[in-house]
Amino acid sequence: MAAALAAVLGALSVAYLLGTFPTADLVAGATGKDLSREGSGNPGATNAYRVAGRRAGATVLIGDLLKGAIAAFFGLAVGGLVDPGGQGARTLGYACALAAVLGHCYPALRLKRGGRGVASAGGALLVLEPIVLIVAFTCWAVVARLTRAASLASIGLAVGIPAALVALGRPTEELAFVVAMAVVVLIRHAPNIARLMRGEERTLPG
Repeated sequence: MAAALAAVLGALSVAYLLGTFPTADLVAGATGKDLSREGSGNPGATNAYRVAGRRAGATVLIGDLLKGAIAAFFGLAVGGLVDPGGQGARTLGYACALAAVLGHCYPALRLKRGGRGVASAGGALLVLEPIVLIVAFTCWAVVARLTRAASLASIGLAVGIPAALVALGRPTEELAFVVAMAVVVLIRHAPNIARLMRGEERTLPG
């Protein structure tokens, strides 16, 4: 029992630390840009795109997706060892996904420099719910393209994915972690929501 608990706590810790990896800062820094001082100040793919260009934005997006995906894979693997053939594997996969999103949004050593969590959550759900996530990201791309407001598309994603999983009848424990991720994403988008309501939200480059 103690070994299983240690394995679970270890997996969650690794997932959180993985989420703290400063993808955007490193990518933008390589181009001579400082995301904390330019654009929205957010260390994410959208701001990297605005400040450092399309290639930097795409690189950050892929990196942040990978953080979530690797965390979810790791959780599934450790969960499979702790609870072979049981629901515990998927539950730990979701728990590690949430830990990675929290690490991305609230990194312990730079709490005020966390991202919005959309890409990291998306990477994790691409592993855990691939069909739902592919459809959802397709909708995100369409909304972002039509409105030029990535934040609006991301907010829709945070609301729509939990609703879709409820409709599909996913287990309560899985839904709880997905809802928690959605709440974190929405909290991190509070300034964007306020700007959207005032009609002042920043748009993507054409």
